Amino acid sequence: MRDTVHRHLGKVLTGAAIAAAATAAMVAVTLPGTAGADETGGAAGGTRAAGQAGPGQDAAPPGVVEEAPAEEKQGTGRDPLTGDEALRVEKIAAAGQLSVTGRDVEGDRGPQRLSVDLAEPEAAEADDPDAPRRADVTFYDYRNDTLVTKTVNLSTGKVERTGTQRGVQPPPSRAENAEAARILIAAPLGAGLKADYKDATGKELTSPDQLELTGGIYQAAPGAQPAVLDDCGVHRCVRLFSKVRSGPWIDTRDLVIDLSTRKAAALDRG
Repeated sequence: MRDTVHRHLGKVLTGAAIAAAATAAMVAVTLPGTAGADETGGAAGGTRAAGQAGPGQDAAPPGVVEEAPAEEKQGTGRDPLTGDEALRVEKIAAAGQLSVTGRDVEGDRGPQRLSVDLAEPEAAEADDPDAPRRADVTFYDYRNDTLVTKTVNLSTGKVERTGTQRGVQPPPSRAENAEAARILIAAPLGAGLKADYKDATGKELTSPDQLELTGGIYQAAPGAQPAVLDDCGVHRCVRLFSKVRSGPWIDTRDLVIDLSTRKAAALDRG
């Protein structure tokens, strides 16, 4: 990894260039925009400071800034979930046995939350403007590698449906990407990443907070990976796109982190 990554240092690679090089095993990856310096507009000579009058002009009165309206605690119809609704249904969905037996990406009690989305109405309610609002709350339980989806009725506060699946791997959450990077930094395979980070910044890489991270799910393919990654797909495995904050990309695409076993491995090169 050291030699491969080092060639990219000092170059801000575009998201498109990296995505094009990724294999078909990557699922639902969206690269963050390349960070850069703030840009200012205006003609040559720079922009005038806010509130500063030009020659022959009266000073403009100070602007009036209106406060943003408070977010509604309860949405209506097909409105997106409000922040209050999302927090409420997540708490309802995570309660009960799942909160006791489930485990998150760090191994702590309770499942790993992945998403909270407004649920589609029932078929019989499609044309009903007063149909109940429901939310689908999706968790990943690392205790048994199970995807759990609970549908909560926002009016009654009750869980109406619970679905469980194995071998289904939605895109990783921000917390999972950070944990994958933490595992990689601590692993022997992370030596190259740390060395190249130091080359780029002059500082030691000790935390995922020092990187901008985007992750994609890795699905095992026969003969395409070392045996330690053969269970990826049943296990939750992540490949990372890593970038120095406000700096260059570091190529970590050949490395896969199995979050279920907390191990990192390098893909075989053809």
